Amino acid sequence: MNARYLTLAVATLLLAACGKQDAPAGERPTPVRVASASQGPAVPPIDTNGVVVTKHEMRLSFKMGGLVRRIYVQQGEAVKKGQRLAEIELTEVSAQVEQARQLAEKAERDLKRGENLYADQVISLEQLQDLRTQSAMAAAQFRSAQFNLGYSVIEAPRDGMVLRKLVEERELVPAGAPVLVFGESDRGYVVRAALADREIVNVKLGDKGEIRMDAFPGQAMTGTVVEVASAADEKSGMFPIEVRFDTPPPRLVSGLVARLRLAPETSAAPLTYVPMAALVEGDGDRASVFVLKGDTAEKREVRVAFITADAIALESGLAAGEPVITDGALFLENGETVEVQRDATKQAINTPAPGSES
Repeated sequence: MNARYLTLAVATLLLAACGKQDAPAGERPTPVRVASASQGPAVPPIDTNGVVVTKHEMRLSFKMGGLVRRIYVQQGEAVKKGQRLAEIELTEVSAQVEQARQLAEKAERDLKRGENLYADQVISLEQLQDLRTQSAMAAAQFRSAQFNLGYSVIEAPRDGMVLRKLVEERELVPAGAPVLVFGESDRGYVVRAALADREIVNVKLGDKGEIRMDAFPGQAMTGTVVEVASAADEKSGMFPIEVRFDTPPPRLVSGLVARLRLAPETSAAPLTYVPMAALVEGDGDRASVFVLKGDTAEKREVRVAFITADAIALESGLAAGEPVITDGALFLENGETVEVQRDATKQAINTPAPGSES
């Protein structure tokens, strides 16, 4: 009997020891990361793609149609003002000039003869006036033929670069058809892009932009809006804009693809920006964030204005500078004790005007 009671006592002590060992030692604070809410513009930045082109591009062509005799330049070649770029076969045009010249000279001789005859009262005044009209018309045709001859050769209007060559030698081109695309070198480069109607209303001349290109990885360039269309393109329905490089890189070529971010200026009061990870329980423009109060997570209702690529703008509910919980926010409850990971604390990235230093 004593042995049996002893066995029961030992078992009871073992169970008690196991119970003490399994009892929780107290809940630890939830580890979180924190970022400071920042201040940013009241309108969202505009992100779009564009193409780098020279500020002033011209499509050069022949006034008269004909067979392309010679193209003296290649794409990408730098040229000087007055340099010959292309010409058509001049046989037909030269023949037209010669024919017009002969007719003009004949009309002039006929007019002189008619004036003598009128002086001798051989012809009437009406006949003399007809001869004067014929002479004037023949002289005008001669000038027109000479003008056409002058535009049978394409010369560089200014110092610049041949951006594109649209035809080859021995091709037959109609009058006015583009032959070369020419860009002026002294007007600089711009980024041409197009915006939707909801975006164009927020853009005006002088707005700043950030330009990035794959040709210059990791390099952010600043630009200024220098042209804003007042009417949409008939084909695309978009509104063209131009952004001029403030400090262009040393080697730019027309045709580079650029990513453009514009920061429209506005007189509206700035908004509060927080990282995306800070938002919890979103419903339309209503959401919640956890604000750090000492070592406690306080749930705060906020109202969302808009979302950018890397942050969320809030209309109300939070002030700039307040610490918000980012990593770990989704697992918190209001009033829960938290432990900030000091070595991983991150600062919220404001959405500054492109070109400003971070």
